[in-house]
Amino acid sequence: MPVPTTTILTPDDHRATIIRGIKRTEKHDYKINTDVDTDIITLPRFILENQKMHLNAKGDFSQVLNALQFAFKFISQTIRKAELINLIGITGDMNSTGDQQKKLDVLGDEIFINAMKSSGIIKCVVSEEQEDLIILEGNDSKYAVCCDPIDGSSNLDAGVSVGTIVSIFKMMPDSTGACTDVLRHGWEMCGACYAMYGASTHLMLTMGDGIDGFTLDNNLGEFILTYPNLKIPDHRAIYSINEGNTYYWTPEIKSFIQSLKEPQEDGSDPYVARYVGSMVADVHRTFLYGGLFSYPGDSKHPDGKLRLLYEAFPMAMLMEQAGGLAVDDKGRRILDLKPNHIHDKTSIWIGSTNEVNKYLNHIKK
Repeated sequence: MPVPTTTILTPDDHRATIIRGIKRTEKHDYKINTDVDTDIITLPRFILENQKMHLNAKGDFSQVLNALQFAFKFISQTIRKAELINLIGITGDMNSTGDQQKKLDVLGDEIFINAMKSSGIIKCVVSEEQEDLIILEGNDSKYAVCCDPIDGSSNLDAGVSVGTIVSIFKMMPDSTGACTDVLRHGWEMCGACYAMYGASTHLMLTMGDGIDGFTLDNNLGEFILTYPNLKIPDHRAIYSINEGNTYYWTPEIKSFIQSLKEPQEDGSDPYVARYVGSMVADVHRTFLYGGLFSYPGDSKHPDGKLRLLYEAFPMAMLMEQAGGLAVDDKGRRILDLKPNHIHDKTSIWIGSTNEVNKYLNHIKK
């Protein structure tokens, strides 16, 4: 029976082998296994390499991203073991936007805020679970972060993919922390990202120069670059919307969705409906496959239901960086909007350029 060996490559054609703890040198013609890529790009490596491209960079933004990735890993692992440690179900409380809080909403919020505090340079935090802006005392006034710690938490008990959505702003000059640091146009963000916790944990990130996707390797404990410079397809006949709200939609929106269900003018088949009910999951699919995701306003919620600062803004920035579009019911670019309150809401139509433009043409915009 052959003796198992571990091969260590050296610069020449000699190979040092270790056999049962005894080292000896022999000459062999070993074949290197090229099926496994060992030169992988982790998120820390990606951050450092991008930092080198900016000559005057001090590493501040890298600290923000490091704090974020720690929060994503922590939340990801907590969600995976939630049912085993009795973290499913609701707390009986309501959050700042009137939604019932899950136990994981509360824990995810605490994990996120503490991770931002540990960065040392994030001064302001806006969370869906907190009514007011949070000022992190002792931190330098360099960045403000807005987040939905666990988006789609109503699906948690059923094991459906949920996520964390984040927008990042640089603090206003000479500010020591105020709502004015985040009540700004969407195009003033310096970065945006989301983590999706599903079969795998995915991270989609933009720093304003394209979008890159990472997948968490649980064995290594690192996010690995798997979708470099991701681009959304210009067209895909898929729409994603909660049709349970059809009764409350405006006639304009009803007629548009109905038009997608019919054979198209170019002779192609009707659109296919795909709806998970978790914004992160639905938009993530849209990034990879193309199509249209929408959460329009209706007679019950005329301004829409998605929070502008930490849901619509970051998704819109990511989508535009991937080559797509994001507008509201009136056809206004999402990133041109400006909230008056940290929990302001909006409608959204987001996805491939062809599909969003089809909606804009329908409403004559």
